[in-house]
Amino acid sequence: MTDTVLITGTSSGIGLTTAIAAAKAGWRVVATMRDTGKAEALRAAASSAGVGDLIDIRPLDVVDAEAAEACVEGIVRDHGRLDAVINNAGVGHLGTLEQETIDDVRTVFEVNFFGVLNVTKPALPHLRASAGRLLTVTSVGGVVGQPFSESYCAAKFAVEGYMESLAPTVGAHGVRVTVVEPGAVASEFVTNVAFDPAQLESFGPYAPQLRNVLDHIGGAFAAAQSSDDAAASIVSTLTADKPPFRVQTSDHARTFSATKLSDLDGSAVQNMTAAWVS
Repeated sequence: MTDTVLITGTSSGIGLTTAIAAAKAGWRVVATMRDTGKAEALRAAASSAGVGDLIDIRPLDVVDAEAAEACVEGIVRDHGRLDAVINNAGVGHLGTLEQETIDDVRTVFEVNFFGVLNVTKPALPHLRASAGRLLTVTSVGGVVGQPFSESYCAAKFAVEGYMESLAPTVGAHGVRVTVVEPGAVASEFVTNVAFDPAQLESFGPYAPQLRNVLDHIGGAFAAAQSSDDAAASIVSTLTADKPPFRVQTSDHARTFSATKLSDLDGSAVQNMTAAWVS
């Protein structure tokens, strides 16, 4: 029987290319997205790659826990098993605490943190049964805190801490857990960030710093990794005999993350990110 993987957030970007790459590797892919009206790009890519028969597109808003449970149960009912989950759905956000509401922060956590748990919880019994894989796409922002990405980084930090803590528990039952940390990836993720540059002056005393950070982000994404390359790294991890817990998808992501992982007193990260705002 063909192994089955559930991938969230597949309407564009890394999710779309990972769905295609996994299908090309022989997986039955259940590709979910909040709005299946945006599925045409995935269908076209699947047809072009000759894997349309391996892609099962289903609606799922990851913030809806009941919908996530129903989706997982429907996959097992229809395909007989669930061998892997790739939590990819996420939302970007730019802001800073003094200039946004606590509800803004909660919204970021609902998608990027609780959305992951909503999908993972009902999937775990089936992953235990199949000795399966649980991959979660976080970000280098889940390792290094970045100016004006406070809420986003906090949510990704939370995901990494949760998965790092969960890994040995479910690992005792055969489930391998991995967090995947892309750096800048050329995708629609940036355009989906809930920020309008016309609102820059609304940041008051922080506007000059945000303008500098936006320039830094623009430079980073000008040299971004392709979503195809990121997807190849994810599928390589999915199919590895002994996948590591932490995977970066590019040399830049590895170098960037290493700054934090060897930074015992925090000065290396603070010096680096302070330069972005000045």
